[in-house]
Formats: sequence, structure tokens, C-alpha cells
Amino acid sequence: MFSFELICSDGKARRGRLTTPYGVIDTPTFMPVGTQGTVKAMIHKLLEDISVQIVLANTYHLYLRPGIEVIKQAGGLHNFMGWKKPILTDSGGFQVFSLSKGRTKDNKSQVRVFEEGVEFKDHLSGSLHFFTPEKVIEMQEAFGSDFIMPLDECVEYPTTYAYAESALLRTLRWLDRSIKHKRREDQVLFGIVQGSTFESLRVLSAVATVERDLFGYAIGGLSVGEPKDIMYDMTQIVCEYLPWEKPRYLMGVGMPEDIIECVARGIDMFDCVAPTRMARTGTLFTHSGKLNITNEVFKKDFSPIDEECGCYTCRNFTRAYLRHLYKAEEISAYILGTIHNLSFYQKLMQDIRSAIEKKQFDSFRKLWMEKYSGKLC
Repeated sequence: MFSFELICSDGKARRGRLTTPYGVIDTPTFMPVGTQGTVKAMIHKLLEDISVQIVLANTYHLYLRPGIEVIKQAGGLHNFMGWKKPILTDSGGFQVFSLSKGRTKDNKSQVRVFEEGVEFKDHLSGSLHFFTPEKVIEMQEAFGSDFIMPLDECVEYPTTYAYAESALLRTLRWLDRSIKHKRREDQVLFGIVQGSTFESLRVLSAVATVERDLFGYAIGGLSVGEPKDIMYDMTQIVCEYLPWEKPRYLMGVGMPEDIIECVARGIDMFDCVAPTRMARTGTLFTHSGKLNITNEVFKKDFSPIDEECGCYTCRNFTRAYLRHLYKAEEISAYILGTIHNLSFYQKLMQDIRSAIEKKQFDSFRKLWMEKYSGKLC
């Protein structure tokens, strides 16, 4: 029901194809984040129009609302969402630690980690909850998502070696419990490599996770505040220990320059809220870097966002008009901005795949990065 085919490679950059019961995914791929069962400011037809092949949803948020029973009674997440293409659900572990990391009046952490699982207060009502590895698997089996993730202990940056080691060892024990508890055969489980920014721990975690012989492997705990060169180094180190024939997923990483650099190091799958979140604040991506469409300089600029972009927004609307929509806080501003940003990402992934197929990825990478300044206008 699931397979991963490596079509070709260029250096460490890989061009592959993931086959699932709900369709095929070309890799390297970027997965738009549909946290609560929807990609913000988009409907499915708009995603399909720009050739999105897979979306990501979040176990933590869906557990809080609408709740597991609602999704189960709907016949699973595909039916509930009306999305007939592949879905990846993360475990919610990152949200448990990040959204509940505040402290109480007596300076106690809102999150308590035990061997059995993690106790936390939700960010909506402040009520107390408890996730175990088994419960997280059960919730994702109720969802029926194609790719599922185990509960892991997420570590902030910076941290100590001792805590990072303790967390990764607990993550491995939780992974074993997740594997044992998994029942559905129409889903595949990824293992998550942890270890913060410590090379020896990343190697230990990668080797041990690979020993579990899973369908694919994810790298967690990066893009949490560490310098980019460290993120790239950790990604490269981990990839050296992952099986060549299995898919690799870099969790939560997705700025355009990071995607290109990490494809060069062997990553196949990415997700990030950046393109949708930034679109809602007026930050739009172009081949020459990012621009803030609300700036005064665009008030009488009647050119498209990006001359090289063929998306619906760029074909039909000018920078001046979009600036007007954003300044007026029109809902259509967020929709048109999101269409553009996600289209930009889809085109980037298509160009990356094409460059790998032509054995021209290194030159493509250099030229693209030279043109893309990444500076905000």
C-alpha cells in the first residue's frame, strides 16, 4: 500500500516518489500545514489548482477541537476534511511542549514529563491533559492519516547535553511503545531523530532509530532557535546515518533557502507554517527575496508580486491592489497572498526536482541562492 522509489539523485540531493493509498507524492516535497484540518485562508480546490499533493494536520489541535470522537464518527480525517489526497499528522509533541511552556504563578512548568507520558495544560482553556505514546497512536489511527508520527520529547534550544541525552533516550523508549501499539496497516509510522545540537547524540539517536526498521525517518528538534549553520550541520550528520532507500523528513523547517540547503544534504520532505503565516501578515516571497506588500513604496506599483510567477494572484492583480486589500484588512488579501506564497513554494519544489533529474542541482542551487537575497523590502 505504501512505497518509496528513488528515481535519481545528484550528489546527496534525491528525487523520489512516495506512493500511498490516497495518491502519489513527488519528492522533494513541501507539505502545507493544515493545523486544524485546514490550510488557513485556502480551500481544497485552491490547493489542488497549485498541485499540492499532501497536507499536514496536527494531533494536539484536533484532539482539543473538534475532538477525536467527531473525526472518528465522520469516518476519519480524509472524510471529515473532504481531502482525498495524502495526509501526514504529527504527534502533537512539539505543541505540548511549546504551547504549554509558560509557567504558573509559583514558577512551576505547565508541562510535566514522566516515563509514562507527558502532562500538560492546553492553551485554550488551561485544562489538564495527559498524552502517552499509546494514546497518540490511537488518536492518529482514529484519524486514518497516511503518515503518522510517534510522541517524542521536544527539547528547547539551548539545552544541556544531559537533558538532550535523557530526552532522546525517552523518545526511543516511547517509539518502541508506539511501534508495539500500532495496529492499522493502512498507515506508516516514522521514527524521529532527536539530540539537539550535539553531534554525538544525533548520531546515537539516528543509529538507534534506524535499528527499529521503520518506513521513514524524521529529524526533529531543529529550527527552534539555533543558528542556521548548526541546523544544516545537524541535518547533514543525521542524513549520513539514515538508509538511502527510505524517505527523510525534516520537521518544521521550510524557509526557501533552508529547503534548498537541506535538499542538498539529503532531505525529501518538509513542512512549515512560514508561507501561510507570513502571507497573512503581508510578507510575500519572490525570486529576488521577500517583500512586505504593505509598504508605502508599493502604493502605486502596478506590477505583479513576482514577474517570474504564474500563479492566479500574479496573473490577475498588482502590488498596488494587493497593498490596498491588506491595508483595508480585506479577507481576500489573505487568500490571494496565501495562493501566491504556496504557489511560489510549489514552483520551487518543481524546479528542485527538475534540477536533480537533469544532474544540475548544484548549479541551480548556487544561481537560485545568489538571486534570492532573503531581505525584506
